Amino acid sequence: MNYWLVGATWGGSEDALEVFLKRGYWYCWDLNKEDVNPDEFKGGNSISRQLSSFSCIKVDDRIAVKRLCGKGAKDMRILALGIVKDICHKEHRIYVDWIAVTDSIDANLPKFKEKKVDLGGCISSIHGPYSLESENDKIWLQQIFCI
Repeated sequence: MNYWLVGATWGGSEDALEVFLKRGYWYCWDLNKEDVNPDEFKGGNSISRQLSSFSCIKVDDRIAVKRLCGKGAKDMRILALGIVKDICHKEHRIYVDWIAVTDSIDANLPKFKEKKVDLGGCISSIHGPYSLESENDKIWLQQIFCI
């Protein structure tokens, strides 16, 4: 089992978390979105890097939705936690059994107190895989995924 950190917004500003929670999924790339040019995303958030990471996600992996705490911040907020239950590689969509959300989100799910954790370099749309077998990641992952 691996752990993943994923974004809650499109393009850094369009909040998609409510839709993800309501529909029981998360996706890293909307193939139907006509106004996005894949060539304008470079580096860590390039479409090719996102899709490469996406292809490594497996059923039963854990997923946390994060939001950056602002430009230049060293922390991120953890907003929702879930378990991957199915994957559609064609649509780049992960179906998620959402298990908990922060107490600031209006969803019919168990709540946890909002927490801020070290950014750990997670500034792109998808990061992972992380594992509890890595001593470097273990404490950080526990801060993120333990409620």
